[in-house]
Amino acid sequence: MPRKTAAERHTDSAPEPEQGWPAEGAALIDALLAVHHPVRRRIYEVLTADGPATVGGLAARLDLAVGSISHHLKPLHKAGFVEPAPELARDTRESWWRGIHRSLSWSGDDYTAGSFARQVTDAAEWANFQHLNAATAAWMRGRHELPEVWREACASDTFVAATAEQLRDLGERVEAIAREWADEVRADVELHPDAERRPVRFIARIFPSEPGAGERR
Repeated sequence: MPRKTAAERHTDSAPEPEQGWPAEGAALIDALLAVHHPVRRRIYEVLTADGPATVGGLAARLDLAVGSISHHLKPLHKAGFVEPAPELARDTRESWWRGIHRSLSWSGDDYTAGSFARQVTDAAEWANFQHLNAATAAWMRGRHELPEVWREACASDTFVAATAEQLRDLGERVEAIAREWADEVRADVELHPDAERRPVRFIARIFPSEPGAGERR
């Protein structure tokens, strides 16, 4: 029996043809379940930051079993975060994947307290918080090992009384700036493919907070 091609092997996890983006309703819940998992989040970040990779390459990079990588790629594929890249394979034994840049926006308040959807959105927000905190801690531990030109970072902490409308306005402004900057960087990759680059993470969180609300010791 001839070996299936890469495209044929992944038809069972292919997204629905009519699936659009940004994800909404049940598709949004499925997307949150797919990407907000520790292993799948790491796989997705490697594929979107470093470019296409084989299952074996991902396994070596993340120190995981090949079977585990294949298992976690399926829900990412189904939700539209990754896609097969069979044109990169040298033969039918190789399984190449590429990441698809996606952005997710959600609010647990859109769902009834105690519902499955509310549990998923709340869990996703907490998982996202833990992932970004871990990434920040890893950078702080290892930043002095980077070349000097890459050690600089931006940290801003602004604390001011504002209205609810002003809070939303700030969030929209920050999101717009980050989106515009990311689009410019991706376009520059095409113009200057040989420039030295490193993945850069931008984290912003804007929320009401009481004075003196830091962690008690």
